[in-house]
Amino acid sequence: MLGFIGTGNMATAIIKGVISSGLLKGEEIGVFDLQKEKAEALSKEFGLKVFTSTVSLAERCERIVLSVKPNVISSVLSEVDLTAKEKNPLFISIAAGKTLEFLSSSVTYDAKFVRVMPNINAVVLSAVSAFCANKNVSDEEKAFVEKLLSAFGTAVEIKEELFSVFSAIAGCSPAFSYMYIDSLARGAVKNGMPKDLALKIAAQAVLGSAKMILESDEHPWTLVDKVCSPGGTTIEGVTSLQKDGFENSVIGAVQAAFDKDKKL
Repeated sequence: MLGFIGTGNMATAIIKGVISSGLLKGEEIGVFDLQKEKAEALSKEFGLKVFTSTVSLAERCERIVLSVKPNVISSVLSEVDLTAKEKNPLFISIAAGKTLEFLSSSVTYDAKFVRVMPNINAVVLSAVSAFCANKNVSDEEKAFVEKLLSAFGTAVEIKEELFSVFSAIAGCSPAFSYMYIDSLARGAVKNGMPKDLALKIAAQAVLGSAKMILESDEHPWTLVDKVCSPGGTTIEGVTSLQKDGFENSVIGAVQAAFDKDKKL
């Protein structure tokens, strides 16, 4: 059984993806949350098993997703330590900033830990998630984690030292992208287009542009040049973005997010 300690937005998105993809059935998933009503609401929607404590969940689940806030993950691991030592489950942590070393130091035995960083787009099954594992995790268990993450988007295995960078460009960037799309729409509103229509157009344009990057062998700037006709509207907009520091602002946002992640 796959267990979730914590049933916040990310856990809910993962559960939705896992079930909708057919990877697991509702009855193969268990949940625990201090706010019992949240766990029961999820259970009602997806047919999950609700556990009354972290320990009872650890007794039954071979794989446990730690979907709690980073500041409480150590105490949660301490709670289940004795049970986990006996059962030796695979722990999958989605706590930002908490390293494999930190997770391992929170239990009294040589446990199996996978560190995962998903992003909020898991809600629409379009996340990009990174993972890394300690030496105790088998290839079979890593394959399961990749399947789990692929149920709600794309999964990539990376070195742990790249996690802060990944967090900045994948964990935080949805917010940056939402801001960019909204800004495009506001520019359209300024020139007479209704906001709801402008948002729909801007979001689809950005989605298509991302698809071009992923499916084309060409460098992004080559694609930029293809859109920019001499003396045309696009080159006028591009040079305006450059003049106003668009690229430096984006790089600065990534750096700020990276620096903050390193402090967590």
